[in-house]
Amino acid sequence: MNLTTLSELAQILGGMAVLIAIVFGIAQIRQFQQQRMDAAALELMQSMQDREFTHAFKLIYPIVGSVDGDALRALGPEHEDAAISLGSRLEAMGLLVFRGAIPIDLVEEMIGGTTVLLWRQLRPWVEQFRAEKNHQLLFEWFQWLAERIDERGRLQQIPAYKRHKDWSAPP
Repeated sequence: MNLTTLSELAQILGGMAVLIAIVFGIAQIRQFQQQRMDAAALELMQSMQDREFTHAFKLIYPIVGSVDGDALRALGPEHEDAAISLGSRLEAMGLLVFRGAIPIDLVEEMIGGTTVLLWRQLRPWVEQFRAEKNHQLLFEWFQWLAERIDERGRLQQIPAYKRHKDWSAPP
């Protein structure tokens, strides 16, 4: 084996090493993205399962139809506090979806219908609150998130228990 052959072999091996490094790097990036999505999903689940969220949801969800500020306040300060709590959480979630930290598909599957329904209930209250405080940015991301999920047709989708009734755990 002469020096030219060794040089060519070194170039081929070097090229293969670069290619392997690129493939490995892409695999690492994908694994990191999946870990990030899994962490976001876990955080989302935890934020929807604490006592404060559950209490606020139990107060607001049973309200029939939409409710303006006067009607909500007439129910008592605990109801307006609950609306603020729910709105704040969904506000943060909307911003995280917009920034790409949480995929909208995940939010839609976990609480999409609830988000749309809560927005429909609380919209008159939010609009009145915005006017009273002269603050049009109040709950802007909650509104944005509910409108995006509604556009995707969440409330018309087939429920998961029907859509995936034939599902079985992977072996």
